[in-house]
Amino acid sequence: MPAYIVAEIEVTNVAGYEAYRPLAGASIAQHGGKFLVRGGKTVATQGVAPAPRVVVIQFESLDKAQAWWDSPAQKAAQAIGDKYATFRSFLVEGLAQ
Repeated sequence: MPAYIVAEIEVTNVAGYEAYRPLAGASIAQHGGKFLVRGGKTVATQGVAPAPRVVVIQFESLDKAQAWWDSPAQKAAQAIGDKYATFRSFLVEGLAQ
């Protein structure tokens, strides 16, 4: 089954965040991830509105998504990203297709 990481991101330093994006993108690509949503306008329909930036990334499986999350490349990228943004993220299994 596919799996997804869903992230809400509050960028606190736009210039610094731009240094994080290519590192994160490269680590995701190395693990077979594919961006489905990368920013864009959000519209709250129920509950608390999401953070200003929402990202959804698809992986082949939950194991592959977890392997990406635990990878040294992801951890190095995240250490930079954490300096310039606040993240809330989670992994979720998708439906078998």
